[in-house]
Amino acid sequence: MRPSAALGVRALLVVSAVAATSAQAGGKYSRAANEEEAPPPAEFRVARLSQVWAKAQRQLHLSPVKLAELHSDLKIQEKDELSWKKLKAEGLDEDGEKEAKLRRSLNVILAKYGMDGKKDAAQGATNHIKVDWEEDVLDDPRLEKLWNKAKASGRFSEEELAKLWREFRHHREKVHEYNILLETVSRTEDSHKNTVTSAEGGPFEEERLQRKHSELREKQHSIKQGFERLRRVAHQGYDSSNEFEEPRVIDLWDLAKSANFTGEELDSLREELKHFEAKVEKHHHYQQQLEASHQKLKHVEGTGDEAHLSSNRAKHAQLEEKTKELGYKVKKHLQDLSGRISRGLHHNEL
Repeated sequence: MRPSAALGVRALLVVSAVAATSAQAGGKYSRAANEEEAPPPAEFRVARLSQVWAKAQRQLHLSPVKLAELHSDLKIQEKDELSWKKLKAEGLDEDGEKEAKLRRSLNVILAKYGMDGKKDAAQGATNHIKVDWEEDVLDDPRLEKLWNKAKASGRFSEEELAKLWREFRHHREKVHEYNILLETVSRTEDSHKNTVTSAEGGPFEEERLQRKHSELREKQHSIKQGFERLRRVAHQGYDSSNEFEEPRVIDLWDLAKSANFTGEELDSLREELKHFEAKVEKHHHYQQQLEASHQKLKHVEGTGDEAHLSSNRAKHAQLEEKTKELGYKVKKHLQDLSGRISRGLHHNEL
């Protein structure tokens, strides 16, 4: 073979070897490399909700239980926003009322987890799984007085006190949400008065404001009923004949009984509320497991046992996903039930 031909063959072999090595190792532009370098998919399909989630993970010191709860709240918000986008595309939110309601619900979420820039809104950062009434506050002198009376009465077991404390905290959260809604509605009305004259607004705008105030009245009614129930239980103790134990279910049942439902409809609602309460208890059980898993994971991280640590992280991640999933299902079911009962209450007003 001529020297030039031999040199050409050797060069070709070298190039082939380099190409094969690059293909095996996965070069800069290989499919594997591109897949590895691709950013992870966004957690939510709505960009601003992904931003809220990323900020919560990066900046807030929330427990895994509260992070899972925030995730469920944002999933519900995402579902509602995507539904609204379809309605808007069909021209079915001309007055912007549904859009305004979505903004209010997002404001409630931000305030609930201390992400609205207000220092006193950080109550959501506490872990509600723990029985922490010695450290927590209720932010309402009437509630504090009622709670202290119940605690000192001696008529409640430790388990009943824990259940009652959950009811008190639930009531505090309802008042907190009502105040956020009231502030948002007031701000919207002030803005409207400054930009639009009453003549331009007309009956269309008046109807919109009436719907807002109807929502406020409904929440105020729920708060009043809830406080009366707390006062009754605090003074008399728990009645063994009570149908429900979960605070949200008790609220819904009390509202349903005051709405314009037939006996047959109430019986159907009662059965559905029993199923809902079972779902809430299952979710609560997973929240407790997630908290226990978090504590165990912190302990294992301190041991330096990598094999054990890897196994615990995998189990913790599974629990976290299951808790998020159940949390979403509970909030979705609650939303559906609340809507049906709310429509019954509005029918009463007509």
